[in-house]
Amino acid sequence: MFRFTEDTRISKAVKIWLLTGLLMVFMQIVIGGITRLTGSGLSITRWEIVTGALPPLNEAQWQDEFALYQQTPQYHKINQGMSLDAFKFIYFWEYFHRLWARLMFFVFVIPFAFFLYRGMFSRRLLPRMLIVVALAGLEGFFGWIMVASGLIQRPWVNAYNLTLHLCMAIVIFNYLLWTIFIVYQPIKDGAVPKRWGNKFAWFMVALAFIQIALGAMMSGTKAGLSYPTWPDMNGHYLPGILLDGSSWIPENFRNYDINAFMPTLIQFLHRNTAYLLSALIFYFVWRINKQTSISRLLRLGNIALVVMLLLQVLLGIFTLIHCKGSIPVTLGVLHQAGAIFLMGILLFVTYLMETPDKPRLTEN
Repeated sequence: MFRFTEDTRISKAVKIWLLTGLLMVFMQIVIGGITRLTGSGLSITRWEIVTGALPPLNEAQWQDEFALYQQTPQYHKINQGMSLDAFKFIYFWEYFHRLWARLMFFVFVIPFAFFLYRGMFSRRLLPRMLIVVALAGLEGFFGWIMVASGLIQRPWVNAYNLTLHLCMAIVIFNYLLWTIFIVYQPIKDGAVPKRWGNKFAWFMVALAFIQIALGAMMSGTKAGLSYPTWPDMNGHYLPGILLDGSSWIPENFRNYDINAFMPTLIQFLHRNTAYLLSALIFYFVWRINKQTSISRLLRLGNIALVVMLLLQVLLGIFTLIHCKGSIPVTLGVLHQAGAIFLMGILLFVTYLMETPDKPRLTEN
């Protein structure tokens, strides 16, 4: 029979563990972005959970790994003639991405088992942690499906699978972050216009999630390369191909990498969702800050939200206009990381809009 601690006495060790897990999830998303933008994701062609923890240790092993990569569509269609040293570079990022996932497994599972045995979880916290562990396992499965999609015909991973993989990572990050809010319970004193404010905040969270998904599709379809201009799209607000009814066929959605329709549609949606989200955030912050009785923490959250939004918009514009022939890795990764920060701040503000808690959790 499990033992449980009280909701008001979550230990400091559990809190640190949760924060460590959140940081590792964030870093895994960043490493995944680097892996994607450097074209490294298909460099390891096998899914070896245990034996794959060790990289090639001698020249013969490197040659064996390189030979496997040379059988992939990516090598034949894009990297034909690649040197072994260049292969080692892309291999490193995919290996690091998988190694970090293995490290996350140990950081999550071993302390989880210890805390469970010692009865350090509350009845409210344990189910949430079981969900996090289950989602992490599912994310690893989706990751392999994504990689496998690029080993058959296409020289890149399937953009839809890539989007699913990133969206699952965002779900894990958001769920874990909300759990941390529950555990730490930042003060939510002060009145807020609850009739609309909470629902409005959740709507912005949902829209931000959609925007991140569109960003993943931008990366998967390399849509930034098609229209590296702003504020117009190569001289147009609405490119003509989107007005051509004959372009709206299932074939163009499936074979997005051999026609201009899908990259155009994705970039158009990504830009305009950004405009809509920005307008909603500015309106939300303006209307909330008119209230004289809101908490100081909520005011600070709103300031952070606006600052992060402006930074993220600038990162998006700079990333786009530097997509000349290739996607700039540094800007692209910063833009993806900025999206996670913006989502986190949005969740924090949304949490503060919830009904104020009665007692605050204390440490043992």
